[in-house]
This record gives sequence, C-alpha cells and structure tokens, in this order.
Amino acid sequence: MPHTATSLSASLASILAADRVLSDPSELAAYAVDEVTPGVVAKPSNAEQAAEIVKFALYDKLAVIPVGSRSKLGIGNVPARYDIALDLTALDQIAHYDPGDLTLSVDAGCTLRQIGDTLLAQQQFLPLSGAFGFQSTVAGTIASGIDSPLRQFYGTARDFLVGAEFVDGTGAQVKSGGRVVKNVTGYDLHKLFIGSLGTLGIITRLNFRTFPAIDGGDSQSATFCAKFADAAAAIAFRQKIAASVFTFDAVEIVSPELVRIVAAKNPSAGEPTSVALGNWFSPEHWHVVVQYHGTPEVRGRYEAALREFAVDAGANTNATSPAQSEGNRSSEFGSEARTMGAFVNAAPRILREASPGATIFKIAQLPAKLPELFNSLSAVADEAQIPHALFAHGLGITYFALLPPEPLRDATVAQLAPVATKIFAKCAAQSATAQIQFAPTPLKRHLNILGLERPDFAAMRRLKSAFDPHNTLAPGRLF
Repeated sequence: MPHTATSLSASLASILAADRVLSDPSELAAYAVDEVTPGVVAKPSNAEQAAEIVKFALYDKLAVIPVGSRSKLGIGNVPARYDIALDLTALDQIAHYDPGDLTLSVDAGCTLRQIGDTLLAQQQFLPLSGAFGFQSTVAGTIASGIDSPLRQFYGTARDFLVGAEFVDGTGAQVKSGGRVVKNVTGYDLHKLFIGSLGTLGIITRLNFRTFPAIDGGDSQSATFCAKFADAAAAIAFRQKIAASVFTFDAVEIVSPELVRIVAAKNPSAGEPTSVALGNWFSPEHWHVVVQYHGTPEVRGRYEAALREFAVDAGANTNATSPAQSEGNRSSEFGSEARTMGAFVNAAPRILREASPGATIFKIAQLPAKLPELFNSLSAVADEAQIPHALFAHGLGITYFALLPPEPLRDATVAQLAPVATKIFAKCAAQSATAQIQFAPTPLKRHLNILGLERPDFAAMRRLKSAFDPHNTLAPGRLF
C-alpha cells in the first residue's frame, strides 16, 4: 500500500523525534528538486539515524535524496522518484582538527563559513568553492562537484579529500580512506562521491588536508587582469603562463559577453550577486584574470612576468589590483572574497539570473584545444541566434551558457533542446567531456544532463549498482 505523507511521518517518528520529521506542504515545497516534491523531510541528528532512515526506505521501496543548504538542488537530472528528503544540516560538528598536522574532519552539515572561520583562526583554509554562498554545506559542495578557481594551484577536492564516512544504499555505514594522508590505505572510494549528487551514498563525514592561508604576515594576494581583442590572444596569454616557472593561484578566461552581463548589474542596489568590476574590466574585451600571492618581492616578480607575457600575447591594456590591506582582510576563505573570486564565483548565479532559460554547460577540454572549442560553441549558439557567454579555468574547464531572452515557453525549450544536443556532439567530436550543470526543468525532461552516451557510462552504472543495488538513493539524478 503506497505511503501517504501522514503514514510516512508516523513511520519515521519511530526513528526520529516527531519534531525532526516535516510533512507540511509549505515546508516540503522548499525541498523540491526540479518541481518534484518529497513526501516527507527527515532530519537525522547523527549518522546512525541516517542509516536507519535508509534501511526503512529500502524495506518500503522508497527513494531518498540527501540535502543540505539546498543551494544546488538544480544540478542533475529530474529525479525519477523522491519520497524522503534527508536533511543533514543537523550533522554540523567539526569532529577533529589538528592545525599542526593540517588535518580536518567535519560532519556533512558543517557550513563553509563555519569551516572557514575555524581554519582562519589558525591561519589555514580549505580551497573549496564558495560559489553558492558560505552557508553551503561541505557535503553538498563535494557531492555537487562544484569547482573552485583555486584548482589552478591547489587542485580539485579529490587532491585534498583524504577520507569519508557514508551510508550506502543498503543502510550500511562505511568508511573510506583515513584522517591523515599517511594512514590512507585501500581504494579511494571516497573520491567517487565528488559530483555524485547523492546517488552512491549519504555522506556523513569528510576528512581533508588543510593549507596555510593565502594571506598571512608579509604574504598577501594580488590580482592581475589583461585585456585582449579576441579569445585566441587571451588563450595565447594563458599558454605563456602555463609554460612559465611561476605558480599562480588561479587563471580565469572571461568572455566579453559575461563582462557585459555583470556590468549591467547595479552593485549599489545591494543585489547578492552584484560585483564591482573595477576599472580594469571592459565589456569590449576578452579578459584573463590571474591571482597569485606572496611577499612584496614575490608579487613584484610575478607582476613583471605577467606584464611581459601580456605584451607578448598582444594585450590591449593590462593592470594589477593592489594586494589586500590588513584592514580589509575577509574571513571568508581569503582569496574568494577578492574581486576575482567574487567575479568568477558569482558567475554561475549571475548567468542563471540573466535568463529564465539559462542553460550552463561544464566542459572539460585540454587547454591547447580551447580556441577550437570556443569557436565551435559560439558558432552553434550564433547559428541558433541565442545569446551566450562563457568563462574558463586556466586548466581547461569551460562554462558555456546559452541565454535565451524570451520567457520560458514550450517554443523556447523546443529551440534549446536541439542546440544542446549539437553542443554535446561538437564536444564529443573534439574529445571534450561535457555535461549540463544547470538548465530549466522542462529542458531536462527532453535530454540527459550528461549528454550523449559515452563509453564510461557503463562503468558509472555498475558503480551505482554496487553502492546502491536497489536504486534507493537519488534515482534518476544521474542515471
């Protein structure tokens, strides 16, 4: 007999306290994923309760989707089923922190702000992206696979995530990796959870290696921005940077269309995604924004080298922002509160706000092949007469947005679907890996956000079956 919200609540009340189960329609609406609303919200207080909820769902053939701050629920396919929203925000403790050993263990519901403030007190930080706000939970940031511009220097989360605890699709509590790098043995199963959207398991704890803060003592961060007439020159500058002996924190390539969109927003209006671009951004140019840090002497050498590279690559003009002064130092992950960080991290939200049908692709391509990729993407969008914009990390991750100006109607979706399919095909032809990070729900009903069938899909499906044999966890979100 199918469960009703009332019967679900009553059943879950035997596992959780009654006030930890939500069933009011107005409360459930806040947990909707692509217009699919759960039958009930369960808010466990610990990992054991989360495991019991998964066992309950498995026994009754129900579907569970883990959630945190809910800032990234728009990522992924439309769920095939969604009975229980497993809200993990109560699992919010810092379980272990050893500044001397550069190790940190945190529960799934810890926010990035909580982690950042704790680490900053010891002049350390964790290079995770704050693109969706510092109230985002750490498990949600990992499970959604959100990028940070700092991957240029620090790598992605897979480079500093050393262990995890999770509940698999059978309700078993599992540990992978360790708390410190030297104790890690066996398979790095925890790294499979990066970008998994809760389809493999319910993350309950994460272990990280931390890093010295970018700003501290004489070491401060600085930003350099070079302007170019076209994408080819901007990428040539990026190639000169990559071939140099210098190690930069972040290198970002920004299209003129994105600059125009950001410039059109009014910072004085107090909008959360407003960014003051400063006088070194121009809506007519491609930009390469470079961030680095060090003592005044080190910053001087970096700036001199960047000016030389920019001139050699044909920069129109270039400028550098001053290092942040002591009085303006931010507590929010250091560099990500800077102009460059604010600009790049806010870009996905700004693009989504710029168009009701914003469709944003995340594409991985070798940096040397970026000119061909940029040209192909622009050609497809121009042929369909759809406005577009892009930005790219220097290591080859490109975010390309289709921005139809019309309200989201059936005709808009009908126009977007074949264009998206063509973009997937262009990327495949260039051996680039593409997926749609954000898209309107009606468009998702016409295509898979992972794109055309690829050889690695079979392995992904086998992994899903191994971790979640009965398809209890976030069914349909990826496959």
